[in-house]
Parts: sequence; C-alpha cells; structure tokens
Amino acid sequence: MAEKKDKKPSVWSTYSNVDKIKMENLSKGYIDFLSRCKTERESVSYVIEAAKKVGYKNLADVVKNQQTLNVGDKVYFSFMKKSVVLFQIGVEPIERGLKILGAHIDTCRLDVKQNPLYEDGGLAYLDTHYYGGIKKYQWVTLPLAMHGVVVKKSGEVLEIIIGEDESDPVFCVTDLLIHLSQEQMKKDATKVVTGENLDILVGNYPLKENDKESVKAGVLKLLKDKYQLEEEDFMSAELALVPAGKARELGFDKSMILGYGQDDRVCAYTSLVAMLEMANKTVGKTACCLLVDKEEIGSFGATGMKSKFFENALAEVMNACGQYSELKLRRALQNSFMLSSDVSSAYDALYASSYDKKNVAYLGKGMVFNKFTGSRGKSGASEANAEYVGKLREILDRNNVAYQFSELGKVDLGGGGTIAHIMAVYGMEVIDSGVAVLSMHAPWEATAKIDVYETKKGYAAFLSEI
Repeated sequence: MAEKKDKKPSVWSTYSNVDKIKMENLSKGYIDFLSRCKTERESVSYVIEAAKKVGYKNLADVVKNQQTLNVGDKVYFSFMKKSVVLFQIGVEPIERGLKILGAHIDTCRLDVKQNPLYEDGGLAYLDTHYYGGIKKYQWVTLPLAMHGVVVKKSGEVLEIIIGEDESDPVFCVTDLLIHLSQEQMKKDATKVVTGENLDILVGNYPLKENDKESVKAGVLKLLKDKYQLEEEDFMSAELALVPAGKARELGFDKSMILGYGQDDRVCAYTSLVAMLEMANKTVGKTACCLLVDKEEIGSFGATGMKSKFFENALAEVMNACGQYSELKLRRALQNSFMLSSDVSSAYDALYASSYDKKNVAYLGKGMVFNKFTGSRGKSGASEANAEYVGKLREILDRNNVAYQFSELGKVDLGGGGTIAHIMAVYGMEVIDSGVAVLSMHAPWEATAKIDVYETKKGYAAFLSEI
C-alpha cells in the first residue's frame, strides 16, 4: 500500500526566493509598526499617515464641505483618535453589501489611575489598574515604558513617551524576593500578585532630606520641569505602562517575531496592508478596513465595536455617494461579508494537554480560521455558515493562500470572543480569521513570519474576490 501523503505540503517548502523576500519585507514593516505603535492612538495615527500616502482623504472634511464620493474614492474616519475605518468606494451600489476586514488595536496593559502618585518607605509609586485579561504575575520586574496623552485644562495635549529611547529611564513593578516568599509561593497563581500590587516604581530621590513625601515632591518637580505636568493633570490623562523596547526577530533562524501587542495588532497591520494594496484597483463591492478599540474588555464604550460609530460612518459614506436611506443602510449591513480578524492560540508543546491537537492552529501552517468562537458549549459564540466557509475556501485555494482551521483549546478549558458576534447582529456573513500566537496576552507574544505573510495574502484575496 502506498504511503499516505499530506494533501498540503509545508508552507515553507512552497516558497520561492521571491516569496521569501516579500515575506521579509512585510515582516520588517510589521516589526516597525509593533515597535512604534503601542497604544490605540499611536496605531490610529500610523494608519492615517499610511492611508494619506495612497490618496485617502478625511471623511469629516467630505461631510463638512458637502462633497460627493464616487467610484474609486478613498476616505478614512477616525473616531476619538482610538478607532479608525477606511472605505474604498466600489462599482456596485453599497446597499449590495461591503467586504469588511475588522480587527482591534487595543491590547493588554497597565493604566495609570487618576490619583496615582504616592510615596511609601522612601519610594514613589504610580497606582495602576490593569486593562484586559492578563496573568498579573507576568508583569512584575519587566522594564516598562509610559505611553499616552495628558490633556491640560486649557485643552493643550501633551504626548508622553518615556522609556523607549536608550537615554530614557524605564519603570517596573517590583516583586518579593525569593528568600521571603514562602507564603507567597503557596498562593494560587491568580493571587500571587494582586491587581492592587501592580504599582509602578517611579522614584527614590528626595527633593529635600527629611521632608514628608519628599520623594513624591521630587518626582512632581521633574514632571513639571521636563513635561509641564502638574499632579492634578493626571485626572485628565490617558497613560499606560507597556513593555519597553522594540519587537525583535525570534529564533536562531529568525523565522518568528517576538513583540508586545501582537494580539491584535498583527491582524490590524495585515488588514491595513491588504487594504492599501487595493488603492489603485477598481473594486466591485465597497471595501472597508475597520480597526477598533476596547475589544479586550468586551467592546464597550464609545470607541468599541458595540457603539454606533461604524454604522454612523457608513451612513455618511452612503450619503456622500448619493445612496443613503435607512432601508439601504440596513441592506448594506445585512448584505456584507466580513473577516473578523483576530488572533488564535497556537499549539505549544510545553502545554500540550490544553489543546485538541486535531483542531488547533500551528505556527508556520498559514492563516487561521475559527468557524466559531465562544466558550465551552459555544456560549457567546458567533458561528459562520457553511456556505460562507465554502466560498472562502475556494477563493483562498485559487489564490494559493495557506490556511488552517482551529479552535482556541480543549472544549471545557475556557474560550474567548471577538467582535464577530457584534457584527453578526446585522445579519452579515462573518467568520473569525487571523494569525496563530504563542503566549497570547503575555507582555511579549510570538508569531511566525510565514503566518503573518499568508494572512496578508488571504486578506488581499478576500478584498479582491469576495
């Protein structure tokens, strides 16, 4: 009997030298994006800058000046500087539906509280509130950088980045020394480090010896002298502590990428690149790239997917195209096709018991699809229709895109969600897709370069042919 062979060869074995050069070029741009964009605001600024270079204009200006939009026109809409959506107008009436790539640009971090600065034991700290689902013990003793904005009462906005330049100081959360940690080590992992103990060490030098809270006073003086920041300005600030340093190539063979915030900036970046590659092409259905905030905390708030900003932006686009009515807007949403672009867990041999090896994503095996999300008995799931999955398979195979289908992990161990279920409310066809990630939600996450590139190829095929 002949030996049974896999239907699909290793993705690496299919790559020509030209493919490898394209992959490395994409990886280089992605590593730069990860290193530069550690907050939603920074990601939105990056997206707008890149979009303008290929001819996108601000939808707000189109609306203000009562301009019309025609086939081939490209607009962006930034909402509160934390979410952004790109539209490229297609030949077909918009009510026939859009093709949407949707990802999120928020990621796990430590947010500075509104009354954060205090002194204890001759040390100055900033009080924080963690954001997103994290293993709190992973955030101690790491070098951390501060990113964000401070808005003064005058309306002046101070942009803050401290800890990324080699000449900058960094910050950290301290940990109990091993010599005194007998009681700590007996605790459940969720309690080894508590949320209230994720405070950031920021100073030790007293402004005046023996004065009460002199170290805190010294920190405040430095903040005022160097950053024009008063203590009360923390009340109107958005400051986050994130891992300091640049994303890097991972492994002896440099086949992987190690960086902060790859969930979900890997899907955001590949979606953006695929969208911008369409800039000089004529599209049938109007194309859309939607990058949103607040997914890690349930997509709530004005800039999360549960708000109406996307629906409102689409209404403005349709109006500028002379195609708006409430009924046509509803039809456009229901007739749309979407890839809810988010990461999936990658198989980790060190924790093999957590995965169903037949239904898990593997690094180096290409783009990942999750037909359904949710947890345990598919609670909270969005599940794609088989007809839609079949259509996508045909498109991907025709465009030589390597892909795999997976679940997050073993059925009863937990699960997760994305923005897919929120968009599915409109009745559109939607499926989760993206890149497999090791150490998801850790301060540093790992992806495979080849998966990043195949995902970009998949997104481009979707925009071209759906």
